[in-house]
Amino acid sequence: MKEITKRTISEHSVALSKKEYTCFELVDAYLSQIERTDSAIGAFLHVDAEKALILAKESDKRHAAGEPLGAFDGIPIALKDNICTSDMPTTCASRMLEGYTPPYDAFVTEKLKNAGLIIIGKTNMDEFAMGSTGEYSAFKTAHNPNSTKHSAGGSSGGSAAAVAADQVPAALGSDTGGSVRLPASFCGVVALKPTYGRISRYGLVAFASSLDQIGPITRTVGDNSSLFDIIKGKDIRDETSFDHNDTDKSSLFSLKGAHIALLRELFDASSSSEIKSVIFQVAKRLEELGAEVSEVSLPSLKHALPAYYIISCAEASSNLSRFDSVRYGNRSESAKTQEELYKLSRSEHLGDEVKRRILLGSYLLSEGYREKYYKKALATRDLIKQELVEVFSRFDAILSPTAPTTAPLLGQKRANVTEIYAEDICCVSANIAGIPALTLPCGKDSAGLPIGAQLMGAHNSEAKLYRIAAALEEVME
Repeated sequence: MKEITKRTISEHSVALSKKEYTCFELVDAYLSQIERTDSAIGAFLHVDAEKALILAKESDKRHAAGEPLGAFDGIPIALKDNICTSDMPTTCASRMLEGYTPPYDAFVTEKLKNAGLIIIGKTNMDEFAMGSTGEYSAFKTAHNPNSTKHSAGGSSGGSAAAVAADQVPAALGSDTGGSVRLPASFCGVVALKPTYGRISRYGLVAFASSLDQIGPITRTVGDNSSLFDIIKGKDIRDETSFDHNDTDKSSLFSLKGAHIALLRELFDASSSSEIKSVIFQVAKRLEELGAEVSEVSLPSLKHALPAYYIISCAEASSNLSRFDSVRYGNRSESAKTQEELYKLSRSEHLGDEVKRRILLGSYLLSEGYREKYYKKALATRDLIKQELVEVFSRFDAILSPTAPTTAPLLGQKRANVTEIYAEDICCVSANIAGIPALTLPCGKDSAGLPIGAQLMGAHNSEAKLYRIAAALEEVME
């Protein structure tokens, strides 16, 4: 029998219904796995074992009475530490919010609780979701379970590592420019960045409001789709959210006649011949399943990465201005004047990467540079959207690598910080355009590190992406 912590959400659901084990035993098994492994992985910033076991007992009572709240009642899950929880700290892995517990739950937190899932803890991340390696947490580094010397990716590295290390069967992260897909690719799990607005951002601590989206991270495509169904939907507290009827739903999907675009710019962005070879193999599998794969070019994508960083840093500068130690955030004990209170509190409690992006964003929004950089970035965003709309008028999905490399070694000293930013090159266009993108593991490099394949689709095409990915998953195993 498969080890209990290696089972999927769907397998747990069936086992609980058959009374193979109790919710208490299930949660206790995952808590034990966290206790055994997290000193090496660093996936969690907070675990509430006592509360989780109490909730598990309550789930067992509902199951015994034949009244579970849903198919996944009693199954544990973890949340990235920038998603608000009224009964656990939400620190964004920053000294600025150390010890802070919100007075309310995020929309997705409410959805999970209403479905009976048990939030077992909060996962590690790059501070305020700014980073691609998992090394910018103020508290500890997230390590890749496949090789703890390597990065788990960022900024949702803790969530991806927790799933890959069998510490939870699923987790939520946030994706501003690839922050669920990049760590999922590095760790060898499945992740979705949904269409902008499909999941409410209420209770997600903002980095860049026009780009941020919450996304599920799981072991399988089927689990990911099921979790997405639970957390999606309109929320009156988030005017950008909306409902959409996924009519393209099926457990089976024939790829015969499907048109898949292999995006030349993103394929060429990969610096690894092994990644290119694996993506070619994925394309070949798609063709064997009946799809037509054609190479396409989007000239504007060469501007996607700089446009993304201009827009995201500008929005971060504005969003993080609230953390001034007066409205939000911890205060410096050395401050004697109001000016020192602002200056010292932010200097002492924000990390270098967060400061770098705030400063860059403030510069980009300043008089004389807003027109030169920020407005040009917005125009570039519109151009990328137009080109993608044209591609999706002819193709069902776009195939590309999820990342240009596999997981890098932790502690690598890079002379130029833009080398780290370049890790996002395959992911940012989906955020800029607001379209869905899904990554799934499709192979490993010579060092045994996972390689992820990315599928991007038109707005609200999550169901189609899941069906294509499920067909791929079956033949890639």
